[in-house]
Amino acid sequence: MTTNPSETAPASDMNRTLGLFSATAIVIGSMVGSGIFLVSPETARYMGTETGMIWLWVLTGVITLFGAASYGKLAAHMPEAGGQYVFLRECWGKIPAFLYGWVFFWVIQTGSMAAVAVAFARYVGVLWPAINTQAIAALPFGLSLTTEKLLAATCLLFLTWFNTQGVESASKLQNIFTTLKVLALLVLIVIGFALGHHLWAGHVNLFNFTVPTTGDIGTYGLMPILAVAAVGPLFSSDAWCYVTFIGGEVKNPSVTLPKALVLGAGAVVVLYVLANLAYLNVLPMDVIAHAPDDKVAATMMTTLFGPLGGTLIAIMILVSTFGCLNGMIMSGARVFYAMACDGLLFKPFAQLHPVTKTPNVSLWAQFGWGVLLAMSGSYSTLLAFIIFTALVFYVLTIGGLLKLAQTIPQQVRMTRWTDYLIPIGYIVGASVLSAYLLVAPQTQQTSLIGAGFTLLGLPVFLIWQAITNKK
Repeated sequence: MTTNPSETAPASDMNRTLGLFSATAIVIGSMVGSGIFLVSPETARYMGTETGMIWLWVLTGVITLFGAASYGKLAAHMPEAGGQYVFLRECWGKIPAFLYGWVFFWVIQTGSMAAVAVAFARYVGVLWPAINTQAIAALPFGLSLTTEKLLAATCLLFLTWFNTQGVESASKLQNIFTTLKVLALLVLIVIGFALGHHLWAGHVNLFNFTVPTTGDIGTYGLMPILAVAAVGPLFSSDAWCYVTFIGGEVKNPSVTLPKALVLGAGAVVVLYVLANLAYLNVLPMDVIAHAPDDKVAATMMTTLFGPLGGTLIAIMILVSTFGCLNGMIMSGARVFYAMACDGLLFKPFAQLHPVTKTPNVSLWAQFGWGVLLAMSGSYSTLLAFIIFTALVFYVLTIGGLLKLAQTIPQQVRMTRWTDYLIPIGYIVGASVLSAYLLVAPQTQQTSLIGAGFTLLGLPVFLIWQAITNKK
């Protein structure tokens, strides 16, 4: 059964309790997970030089900032629960919006939740060896239960339950863990700058612009390699749009959301660039590129402090992943709530709890699929499809901003040349990266599968519409 928007609680029935600090904490908390501690080695391997590695992080950071600023314009005009889904619906209609919601539920949101939950459990295992990947029981379909999977599922269960208790309590938890993770990253950066010497001794030249030396360059060309190398930084910086999902619960959203997006994304971009400079100040480039299991932050800290350094990094990642997971769970469920309000999901998804005003059915639904992915381990395969698909929807959404600026200029005010430069800059940058992800052999298959899975939602939409129109 479906429902009309008028039959369900609109976004205004949600409690608008989140201020600028809380909204910014959601941006930072959703963006910073475990990626910054792990993805730099792959970027280093592709780029081959310190200059290439750092400036690629700068480039992806600028693209991220352009995207966040553009979404700020949209959020100011449409500060509703559902965020990007609502933007797509208003700009391009229900079909693109549904396709986004479709891939968001099955892959982007729940796959990311599973990955972050397992990362949290894995680093608990560093401190407590009883949490590991050894089977303790058999599961259906040839799968096995491990203490690592059990802890990941428990973490998802607790945070989902906690979020059903009200957005205000969930945002307070987010504020605490975002503050802790920013402090942890700052400690890592200060240690790297204070105890390393490569930058100060002139061993690193950040302005030696040479073509990367990886052997793949000659075979495939420079641009596909740059696109592939950018996947890690882009994935680490993703989820900046999550605060828009919770727009129905933000105070003075037309002012707060744009500020939170730019402040939060800007802070993360700066922290990420500084963290990579800290790695380079302590470790030679070849050590970064070949860090064991890509754990570059742990390699840096163990180089400086021995086993104690590895323990400190594990604690930092636990704080970071726990806060990231809370932000994702809190924000993501609002997309399914908004879809149900439009009649594109089952009616219970559009219900708000009468006391807490939280979309509890949507929260438990994303928990259900997310925990199944965590228990199965298949989330890692799904995550390979995310970046290309996410970039396409970002481009489509920001393209909608330019459309609205022409169709309703009185409401979407874009009067300065920078108002157009920023969204156009994002569209060009993200489109070029997306195109080369389809060319590069390393990402071509996963990009095509991601696009195919997204388009699979089209017949689902048509069948759903046909069924609901008969009612």
